[in-house]
Amino acid sequence: MANRRILLVDSDAHSALALEQQVAALGCEVVSRFATEREAMEAVIMSGAQLAFIRLGPGDVLASADGQANWPIPVVYILSEADEAALGRTSGGRLDVIVLPATNRELRAIIELAMCRGDVVHAVETAEDSFFASSIDLLCFLGFNGHFNRLNPAWERTLGFTRAELMARPFIEFVHPDDRERTLEQNARVREGGQALAFENRYLCKDGSFRWLHWNATSDPEGQVIYSMARDITAGKLAEEEREQLVRKLQEALTEVRTLRSILPICSYCRKIRDDGDYWHTVEDYISAHTESRFSHSICPTCMATEMEPQVQKLEGY
Repeated sequence: MANRRILLVDSDAHSALALEQQVAALGCEVVSRFATEREAMEAVIMSGAQLAFIRLGPGDVLASADGQANWPIPVVYILSEADEAALGRTSGGRLDVIVLPATNRELRAIIELAMCRGDVVHAVETAEDSFFASSIDLLCFLGFNGHFNRLNPAWERTLGFTRAELMARPFIEFVHPDDRERTLEQNARVREGGQALAFENRYLCKDGSFRWLHWNATSDPEGQVIYSMARDITAGKLAEEEREQLVRKLQEALTEVRTLRSILPICSYCRKIRDDGDYWHTVEDYISAHTESRFSHSICPTCMATEMEPQVQKLEGY
């Protein structure tokens, strides 16, 4: 077994010394010892430790199971035989635990198991970090409490806010006021086990503008988190709006053309009609060319009284 550098958290000096001696017999070294977990957490990076041994007191098992992820190195919890039964009821097998006293073989096995698990977790986190950092889409972990737990750099490039700024406020504060109600409704459905597929809303940018995001999301109820991926579709939305404006203008122009075509230019004096080729035609010729109508000439009563009768009377006077 390779030499392991171990950090020890144990308020009982006697038991801590005994474990130090047993660890040393296996070729490992306790590089730092602390009475409380808080003190150890603050010094873990500077200590250069690869592994932490932490003694649990009565009732500490559940809290340790929930807080294990806060440690940057693998953790093995030391448990007394009296508290061993509480482990199965609360931790769900999520902890590396050794019950003391233990044989050298048992201690060696738990150290190597914890280090192997740590290597796997580190490899997964490294791959995850690489994926998060290189993704052009906006990736996030959103807690059920309404705050972002994790964001990738694409958020900063898209919205202009730093990730710290985005995580410091409830996510809904960045959503456009007109989109908040339906966004909260969608969020509630996802938290209840549903999914968000092709959901769209607008997010605030640091310069005061808004960008359209296209979302897909699913939830992990046990982890109280929503895993989401969003894509910036603002350019597409603007292009769609421009197309709609163009269509509206074309429709308006077509309506205007139809209106203009329904108006016939007619001479105020000779009553000839101008066609689309700028030629002038008599009323009879124009209507005959554009309809199936045929003319049968006669004289209306008004013209008979104002035009024909005076002429007749004038002829009769001769």
